[in-house]
Amino acid sequence: MRSTEADFARAVELYREWNGRINVVSRKDIDNIYAHHILHSLAIARYLELHYPDGVLDGASVLDLGTGGGFPGIPLAVEYPEAKFTLCDSIGKKVRVAAAVAEGLGLKNVECVNARAEAMGRNFDWVVTRAVASLEDLYPWVKGRFNRSILCLKGGDVRQETAVLERRFGIQPGRIRVWSIENWLNDEYFKEKFVIEIGKSYLCPPKSD
Repeated sequence: MRSTEADFARAVELYREWNGRINVVSRKDIDNIYAHHILHSLAIARYLELHYPDGVLDGASVLDLGTGGGFPGIPLAVEYPEAKFTLCDSIGKKVRVAAAVAEGLGLKNVECVNARAEAMGRNFDWVVTRAVASLEDLYPWVKGRFNRSILCLKGGDVRQETAVLERRFGIQPGRIRVWSIENWLNDEYFKEKFVIEIGKSYLCPPKSD
């Protein structure tokens, strides 16, 4: 990981400032912006660190679908400056916040787009999402538009969701992996929160130590 504490301290400041104007994070949760939003987003970075070679996102295009105020896209863009992130949301005011935070952080690898998923007329190497929709609803939006994998931050009974996805779309189990964030962050908040990877092809095994 390439970020520093100062990077995310500045992000917290920006989100506090902008959330006072445009509410993208629950006001009850704004004091937990780092743990519940930034750190949660970075679970994808930890997952990639465990399962893929270093530099896996170098030069890659990444779509953050339903980004809201910029999660998980902005924390990941800080972590992976060599990747190009497109942050997409259908709600314009949320995109405005994401764009302002990206600018405030000096991120040159972020593009913010006010659009629906169906309007994104190009392919991406990776797609990332955070609690956007059920997997059954999400997958058709991006099917055929990613070259590598979809990485979803999800909670709850994800095994049931993946089973429905396998049945409906004929996705073989070797193309879906579920990783518990609690393996990394031993905190009650992350209990039953997961990174789900849906690969275009069979997934490689985790890296060995």
